[in-house]
Amino acid sequence: MMEQDGDTIRAVAWSEVFPWLRIIRAFRLALALRALVFGAVGILLTAFGWALIGTFFNTDSHATKWLEEYVVCPWAKVTDAVVSNRLGDSVCGGLSGPQHEPGIFPKSSWRESNPLFTSWKTLTQPAVEGISYTGLSATPPRAIASILLCGLWAVAVWAFFGAAICRTAAVQLAIEEQVGWGAAMRFAGRKWPAYFAAPLLPVGGVLLMAIPVIILGLIMRAGGVGILLGGIAWPLALIAGFIMALLLLGVLFGWPLMWGAISVEGSDSFDALSRSYAYIFQKPLHYLFYAVVAALIGWLGWLLVREFAAGVVWMSYWAAGWGCGEVRVHSILGAGGDLGGVGWFGAGLIRFWAGCVKLLAVGFLFSYFWSASTAIYLLLRRDVDAMEMDEVYLDADEEPADLPTIGADPSGAPVAEGDAADSPEANLPEAPEV
Repeated sequence: MMEQDGDTIRAVAWSEVFPWLRIIRAFRLALALRALVFGAVGILLTAFGWALIGTFFNTDSHATKWLEEYVVCPWAKVTDAVVSNRLGDSVCGGLSGPQHEPGIFPKSSWRESNPLFTSWKTLTQPAVEGISYTGLSATPPRAIASILLCGLWAVAVWAFFGAAICRTAAVQLAIEEQVGWGAAMRFAGRKWPAYFAAPLLPVGGVLLMAIPVIILGLIMRAGGVGILLGGIAWPLALIAGFIMALLLLGVLFGWPLMWGAISVEGSDSFDALSRSYAYIFQKPLHYLFYAVVAALIGWLGWLLVREFAAGVVWMSYWAAGWGCGEVRVHSILGAGGDLGGVGWFGAGLIRFWAGCVKLLAVGFLFSYFWSASTAIYLLLRRDVDAMEMDEVYLDADEEPADLPTIGADPSGAPVAEGDAADSPEANLPEAPEV
C-alpha cells in the first residue's frame, strides 16, 4: 500500500485504501470516444425502435403514453437533453424550446439529470410501465404487446452496445489494457445471447410463478364457492407473490451487474444472474454506497459534458450570426422565416450536425452508466468473493504481450535472457584466475 524510506512515507496507493475511487476512473473511461459512440448509437437505435413499435401499436393506453414523444420525433426525444438556446434547434422543426423542452431527460431536478438514475429509468421504462398498468387495469392486448416488444428491443440493443462498453471498462479497470473497437464488438457479438438472456431469466421465473395464481383467480370468478377456495389457497398465492417480488427486486436493481459479470468473467447468463443476486442481497449497503458515489460523480460529469456540448453548438451559431445576421440564424433554428426549399433543406442539415454533437453528449449518460456499473461489480466481487480487482477474463487477442525475462551478461549488465547468449561478451573466453 505504501513505500517507506526510513520513517518517511513516500507514496500511498489510495486505490487500495479507498477502492471506490475506481469509480472516478469509470468517469474517465466514459469520456473516451469509443464509449461515447457506443452509448450514442445504442440510445438512438433504442429510440427509433420504440418509435416504430409505437407507430404500429396504439399509444392511447396509460401503459403506452410514454411512447407518444418517441413516435413524434425520436431524434428530438434524445437530443433535446442538451438545450443550447431558448429557441430550439431540433431536426424535427424546433420541438425543443419554451413549449417543449424536457427531451429524454428533464433538467428539473438533481435526480432527473443524473446519469445513473436517468439511464436506469429510461432502459427499464417498458418493464416499470408494464408492471404498473397491466394486470389490475383493463390494458388492451395491443398495448401489452407493444410494452413487451419495447422491452425486448431495449435488451437486444444494449446486449451489444452496453456489452461493448462494459467489456472495454472491465479490461481497463482491471489491468489497464486498451481494448480496441474490433475486440470490444467481437466480444459483445460472441456473448450477445448471454447478455440478452440474463435479465430475461428472472422475468421468466416471475411469469411461471404467476401462472398458478392466475388460475386461482379464474377459479375465484365462480361466485362464492370460488372465492372460498381462493381464500383457502391464498397462503400459496402469498408465497408465490413473495418469490415474484424477490425476483423482480433482484432484476430491477441487479440487471446492470449482469452485464458487468459477463464482461469481467466471460461467463454465461446463469453465472451472471447468480452473481448479481448474491452481491445485491449479501452486500446491499455496500451496493447503495457505491451507487451514491457513482451518482454524485456522474451528476457532476453530466453537468460538464452537457454544458460543454451546448456551448459548442451555441458558439457555432453565435459565430455564424456575425456573418448571416441574427434573423437568419433564428430562421435556421426553426423560429420561422421563409428560407425556400433549398434553404429549408440546408437549415435541417445544420440542425442535424448540431444534433450529432448533442447525441454524442447524450451518449455519455449511457457510457458512464455502463462503465460505473462495471466498476461497482468489481467492487462488490471484491467485498463478497474476496477476489482481486485485477482478475479479469481475457480473450486470445486481448492477452498482454509477454515480456522477456531479464537476466545478466558475464559483465553483469542487465539484458534479456534470449539476447544474453548472443551478446559479444558471452563469446569472450573467461579470464584466467590469478
